[in-house]
Amino acid sequence: MAFESLTEKLQKVFRDLRGKGKLSEADVKAALKEVRMALLEADVGYKVVKQFIAGIQERAVGAEVLESLTPGQQVVKIVNEELIRLMGSETTAITPDPENGVTVIMMAGLQGAGKTTTAAKLAGKFRQKGNRPLLAACDVYRPAAVEQLKVNGEKVGVPVFSMGTSQNPVNIAKAALASAKENRNDILILDTAGRLQIDESMMQELVSIKEALTVHWTILVVDAMTGQEAVNVSKTFNDKVGIDGVIVTKLDGDTRGGAALSIRAVTGKPILYAGMGEKLSDLEQFYPDRMASRILGMGDILSLIEKAQTEVDEEKAKAMTEKLRKAEFDFNDFLDQMDQMKKLGGLSGIMSMLPTMGTPKGGMPEIDESQMDRVRAIILSMTKEERQNPSILNPSRKNRIAKGSGVDISEVNRLVKQFEQMRKMMKQLPGMMKGRRGGFGGMGMGGGLGGLFGKMKF
Repeated sequence: MAFESLTEKLQKVFRDLRGKGKLSEADVKAALKEVRMALLEADVGYKVVKQFIAGIQERAVGAEVLESLTPGQQVVKIVNEELIRLMGSETTAITPDPENGVTVIMMAGLQGAGKTTTAAKLAGKFRQKGNRPLLAACDVYRPAAVEQLKVNGEKVGVPVFSMGTSQNPVNIAKAALASAKENRNDILILDTAGRLQIDESMMQELVSIKEALTVHWTILVVDAMTGQEAVNVSKTFNDKVGIDGVIVTKLDGDTRGGAALSIRAVTGKPILYAGMGEKLSDLEQFYPDRMASRILGMGDILSLIEKAQTEVDEEKAKAMTEKLRKAEFDFNDFLDQMDQMKKLGGLSGIMSMLPTMGTPKGGMPEIDESQMDRVRAIILSMTKEERQNPSILNPSRKNRIAKGSGVDISEVNRLVKQFEQMRKMMKQLPGMMKGRRGGFGGMGMGGGLGGLFGKMKF
């Protein structure tokens, strides 16, 4: 997951600081040396790290920290504030301007960064907000680029304008704008061509499009997995074409996260969105304060709640909340909850948004997502009656289920036993779900699922 390595290293530094009670200037400097190394190993640029540490040290060696009753917490607070400042302090949103008629957004980036997929993801976001976006296929060089955009556009319910691969991209962009005006689309997203490396013809093509029509937002798409190269690409595009913001893709697969921490400082341009998965819905608004909380292990409950309210079925969540309160849920409900968890990024995705700061090392359960597939196989090998009434599962039934799911009978016994334990736990805690909003109610089982999969060893 994003920043996993950096988060672990920073948490160790802060645990050591909190264990000291009163801090000396030498303690703070030694801790900041560890922070510096952690950031460099996370692929954050040297100049960025140097300025970042200098800003923290200036504040952290003052009387406010050294004479505080909770100096360790004060240092964490300062690091958090400086991280937010480094990433931009305020969230920047792409706001369509009704007075313009059509807000034109030009997507740029190197080949392989996920630009075409991201264009469709962004269009889907706007459609959810009630806008009427139009995607335009301006990449005439990469084989199947036009078809890829059409397929993704159909999946998110957004029309795609194309003129094939024999037309000039500038002419396609102009014709797409005319089509958008004619069909009353309020947003036009231009998917331009990428290259394997930056070249002059690529830059000139983008400049020509900007000269031919008014582009309100030039958005660069960069791959987080390329580390500092993503930062260098951002700087080059900004210098030669001029960009208004950046979307960082594959952030969920980069355990270092240096690109996300460096881009704003190097280019002065904000990160607008972060790609957190392969699904067309996996595009998150970039909130510097929330990202800083994730990096420091403070969690990101707000983003988790927002995602749950978007992905989780409201009525199902309310019904599940009621079943949880009465401990009446069965294996069918369990399967449904597994599907809901998957929509939210799986258990590991949910756990990554929960606070871990202060948790002793090794205190969080290890989540093996493959266990969910084994559990699903076991449940699907049960009859409808067995799923609805687990109490009828005798040894012969369990043996049949084990054979049907391809697991040892001990795994079936373990699942049934832990499922019953979870039901008893829910019954003993009738107030645990009170005060939850319906859209988040079904998430109440998340803790139970997390505990269950954390304990099960297949």
